[in-house]
Order: sequence, then structure tokens, then C-alpha cells
Amino acid sequence: MAQRARLQHPAAWWLWGLGLATAASRTTNPLLLVGVIGVCVLVVAERRDPAVANPLPAFLAIGAVVVAFRVVMTALLGNGIVGGTVLFTLPQVPLPEWAASIRLGGPVTLDAILYAVYDALRLAAVLACLGAANALASPRRLLRYLPATLYDVGTAVVVGLTFAPQLLSDARDVRAARTLRGRDGRGVRELARLTVPVLETAFERSLGLAASMESRGYGRSVRSSSTSRRAATTLALVGLVGVVAGLYGLLDASAGGLLGLPLLALGALVAASSLAVGASRDGRSGHRRDRWAWTETATVVAGAVPAAALVVASTRGWDGVTPAQQAGLPAVPLIAVLALLVAALPAWLTPMPREVAP
Repeated sequence: MAQRARLQHPAAWWLWGLGLATAASRTTNPLLLVGVIGVCVLVVAERRDPAVANPLPAFLAIGAVVVAFRVVMTALLGNGIVGGTVLFTLPQVPLPEWAASIRLGGPVTLDAILYAVYDALRLAAVLACLGAANALASPRRLLRYLPATLYDVGTAVVVGLTFAPQLLSDARDVRAARTLRGRDGRGVRELARLTVPVLETAFERSLGLAASMESRGYGRSVRSSSTSRRAATTLALVGLVGVVAGLYGLLDASAGGLLGLPLLALGALVAASSLAVGASRDGRSGHRRDRWAWTETATVVAGAVPAAALVVASTRGWDGVTPAQQAGLPAVPLIAVLALLVAALPAWLTPMPREVAP
């Protein structure tokens, strides 16, 4: 069925990306992790918001650097994984007795390198999911749906994310101007001379933004009682502790017990209660909000399916979710592959952005 061209609700894309990131964090199978990255690239290529720059290539480059750095450090320092297949041997530097548990150089085994690649590729896949969410839904659009309690913090974050790339553009312009005046633009002294005009431009832009925001009513004070402030602060702290402990339980399968999904859900509920208490004293109106249709619901479900599949698979220890470090391709659970295919469905089920619609 043809969909009318429009931009999807930003929260749907971010929930989809967080679901994929959860799935990537629960496995070290390189085939599944490459599949997660492939799904991100496919969906971004088909449904990227054309009004914002595509940050996914930068996230992919950072992920590649992470993998390369992890492999190099494993070759130099080791990672405690002992294997029988030695790839090559580096010159070993003798260390004192108090550093006997650390080696510098020596034999590099296949098992140690594969363990480093698998573990670093997991982080690269999580970064790809976050980059895809940034490309599909601008954080500026997501700011409109934050609770009133977090609106000021969200505004500061979005302004920072918007102005950070502008600093690089200002630095390139200043360096080009100095090059035209006969400066090579290199060295510590030239870097110091480059910093001053860039910071001056940033301050001028910040003052202009502050004046425009003040003229539009930003920064107004909200009257609140001390009782409501203390209640909101207490709920926020308790909820934050619960969320952190729950995330630790999800990421560390050996924690077990209440550390995990139950504590995470309880912490999120308490944190949401603190937001509700804060928002009750600060009412805000909305303007031209995005509608939530069945395609948004399908997008969230498509991201939740691989998350649920990989969480269950890692909890029950399915074959291929955490493969052994050995030569050859590891086994791949069929259910996990099908879940990743479901995660790719938003590339066709969701409406095309209106700026690129034919």
C-alpha cells in the first residue's frame, strides 16, 4: 500500500535504533554484527532525513578505528586469551617482576585476535545503530517531545550538537584565510592563533542565539513548592540508580537475579514518575507535532523483535550467539537472522521523506 510522503515520528526511529543496539550488545557473532550494520546502512539509504547531514559514515569510521585499535593493542599487550595457533611473534620486552601479569610483545595467537575482533565489532555495531538513529531522525525534532522537566537540558544538548560542526567549518575558514596571507597553518603557535578567532565567532553566535531565544520567551522561571522539588529530585535519583543497575544486569549476563530487566523496568517507572511530577508544574503547548500512525508502531516493533530474540538467545545460551574463537565461520541462529530481516522492513514499510519523494 502506497504511503503519503512525510517524515516519520523521530521517537519511532530512535526506539528502532535502540532496539537494534540492544540486540548487538547481546552477541559477539561477527556475522550477526555485520548483519546489524548492514540493516542500519540499508534503512538509512532508503529513509534518511534529507534535511540533516548523514552522520552514519562518521559513526562507521569510528567503529572501524575501534576495531583496528583493539587488534593492535591485543597484539602488543595481549588480552589473557591463550590459544594454540600462533600467527606471528613480536619482539618481547622484558618487564619487572611487579608487572609479571603484563606482557609487551611476544607471540600473537589466532584466538586472542579473534576475541578482540568479535568484542570490538560489537561496539562498532552499537555505534552504527546510534548513527542510523541520528541520520533517520534529527535530535532537533526529537526535542519537541521531551517532557517539560528535561526541556531546558534538551535545548542545551541540541544547541551543542548543532554548533559543534559549525566550529569545524569556522576553523577551516580561518585556516584558509591565514593560508592566503602566507601562513602555512601548522605548528603549535599557529594552532593558538587559529583558536582565538574561532572562539570569538562562537561567542558572537552564542550571544545572538541567546538574544533570539530570550525574545521568544525561553528561560522563563516556573514557580514550584519545595515539597514538589524534593519529591521530584528523590524520585529522579532513585530511578537513575535503578536504571543503571538494570543496565548493568542486562549487559553482564553473569549478574543474574533482580539485576536486569525487572530492576531496569522499576527504575524507568520511578524516573518517569519524577518527570511527571516536574511536568505537572510546567505546562507547555505543542505546535505542528508529528502524528503517530501504524508505520511508527511497525518501526518500533521491527526494532524490538531482534532485541527480544537476542536477549532470549543469550540468556538461554543458544549456539552461535557467543561463538568460540576459532578459525572458520561460526554457526548462526536462524531465529536471529529472521529477526534482523524484520528489523530491515522499515526501509520499505515506512513513508518516504517528503523532500525526496517523486
